[in-house]
Amino acid sequence: TAHADRRIDAEGRCVLPGFVDSHSHLVFAGDRGDEFVARMAGRPYEAGGIRTTVNATRAATDEVLRAQMKRLTGEATRSGVTHQEIKSGYGLDVPTEERLCRLAGGLTDDVTFLGAHLVPAEYEGRADDYVDLVCGEMLAACAPRCRWIDAFCEVGAFDADQCRAVLEAGHAAGLGLRLHGNQLGPGEGVRLAVELGAASVDHCTYLTDADVEALAGSSTVATFLPATDFSTRQAYPDARRAIDAGVTVALATNTNPGSSNTTSMGFCIALAVRDMGMTVDEAVRAAALGGAEALRRDDLGRLAPGCRADAIVLEARSPVDFVYRPGVPLVGEVFVAGHTVFG
Repeated sequence: TAHADRRIDAEGRCVLPGFVDSHSHLVFAGDRGDEFVARMAGRPYEAGGIRTTVNATRAATDEVLRAQMKRLTGEATRSGVTHQEIKSGYGLDVPTEERLCRLAGGLTDDVTFLGAHLVPAEYEGRADDYVDLVCGEMLAACAPRCRWIDAFCEVGAFDADQCRAVLEAGHAAGLGLRLHGNQLGPGEGVRLAVELGAASVDHCTYLTDADVEALAGSSTVATFLPATDFSTRQAYPDARRAIDAGVTVALATNTNPGSSNTTSMGFCIALAVRDMGMTVDEAVRAAALGGAEALRRDDLGRLAPGCRADAIVLEARSPVDFVYRPGVPLVGEVFVAGHTVFG
């Protein structure tokens, strides 16, 4: 403490590293509450609902989008998130995707280009033509503003060959690789991500033994998004099985208007412990250090010399309260780079 710039008395409260949210879609306009209500009444989740948000986002001004991002990042900060990855993906045309990447870059240095989120209406029936656009003109416009590239490998979105093309083009442009995979059912996404050396494959709701084995023998992080499974009424992934096999795991919010309209990492921790077989310590680690590992950041997710001084102080003596007292606002103070940003 003699060499510290500042000393803070936490008065016996629990201090944790700031949470690192390694999967979010914050740049959007509009609302899909009606879709959520229909899903609660029994309609299954379908990837195609993304088009509703695309239409609203294309029509929105920069000011509207910035205000939405400010509101969501404020919520996330109050829940203990001190760093976020932010994806594009609600433009699906060259000018709007470039605009979303630019706006996201005002908030984070972990911007992800997600032009391969869904085939837009104007390319209906011509998915390969749209992939060519993503890999060509759209990537060229967006890559200078991004650190990562991502694709949605799922029935109703893009198949494994199309995702491979997108990720390989992104790699050639100097971007790191991420992938949405195995959300709505078993598929090729996880093994494709591992094969290509992706930093993270996200959702991982349905994992085969071969998927788990591939992840365990790789540097690819399995990022679980349990608030999405809550919202879509999918089965929760078996995190216990993955962790016991040696898979590196992360938790993230997947904040978006269609399938995970929450910014609460505490809620994700509660779901992971109650429904995914994780211990409290494992879930907290996955929400902090796991997120940093999914972003290949060694300056986040830990309280240690050389790391950015991101920390949260809970109005509790233990992180068990994230699960024991779910839904309660436990975060009393938040520090980013050593400066108070909340509390």
